[in-house]
Amino acid sequence: MSRLLRAAIVQHACSSDRADNLARSTAAIREAAAAGAQLVLLQELHTSLYFCQHESTALFDLAESIPGPSTDYFGALAKELGVVIVASLFEKRAAGLYHNTAVVLERDGRLIGKYRKMHIPDDPGYYEKFYFTPGDAATSGAPPAGFVPIETSVGKLGVLVCWDQWYPEAARLMALAGAELLLYPTAIGANPADPVDEQQRQRDAWITIQRAHAVANGLPVLVSNRIGFEADPTEQTAGAQFWGSSFVAGPQGEFLAQASTDGAEVRVVDIDLERSENVRRWWPFLRDRRVDAYGDLVRRFRD
Repeated sequence: MSRLLRAAIVQHACSSDRADNLARSTAAIREAAAAGAQLVLLQELHTSLYFCQHESTALFDLAESIPGPSTDYFGALAKELGVVIVASLFEKRAAGLYHNTAVVLERDGRLIGKYRKMHIPDDPGYYEKFYFTPGDAATSGAPPAGFVPIETSVGKLGVLVCWDQWYPEAARLMALAGAELLLYPTAIGANPADPVDEQQRQRDAWITIQRAHAVANGLPVLVSNRIGFEADPTEQTAGAQFWGSSFVAGPQGEFLAQASTDGAEVRVVDIDLERSENVRRWWPFLRDRRVDAYGDLVRRFRD
């Protein structure tokens, strides 16, 4: 027996005009809904440019409360179209306390959960530690308790954000908590100053690690990444060329959908949620885990 979920991934370029970005995301969501999508995943920080290329306290003005303007907007759209929307926002939690937060809007318009990005990078062109406090939990009507899937009408969503996608621990903990899908809103690209072959290796590694999460956990993975070139306003770096390549992988890592590196796209795909059960029977990785021998995983390093 199958249990089909029609899901959509979205990728588009962003500008400094919030209204323009909302219009692009809205058009994509409407396109997905018209194609029968029940779940739509947007890319990371899609209401603005990727502002973390440099450090400026003035950019904290981009942050908003949750609930707030964006959750009201996307909640109304979710209700109008009858779809579940996973959006990504710069959250102002309190004065001086900000997060990179994914939100889930149920198809009746309710804000039913949020996840605050746990792994925060700090690299040239990705100065996120200046802006974001690591998350303390996913929340879905319960007290904070770590990596927790968000219960929706279309299934249990293991929502993570961008840099989280490199960490097998995050994917595994979501799987162990009952996630039926892993979702990664993303903003990642290449340094245009790097050699082309190095840019390709980085993109390939990014795809491979997430397909590996699908295989290791027997779960579908959905990834939405932005496209386009965004300049560094300080001109200290060559800017960022976001490489798109959004994709959906099945529980054996197989591609179910894959977008281009440079085009605005909406990819709609049917995902059989029952297939994970069969895959986990064939490859019982969860059964054979040696949980008695993994204690050192909570250490930074085994000296």
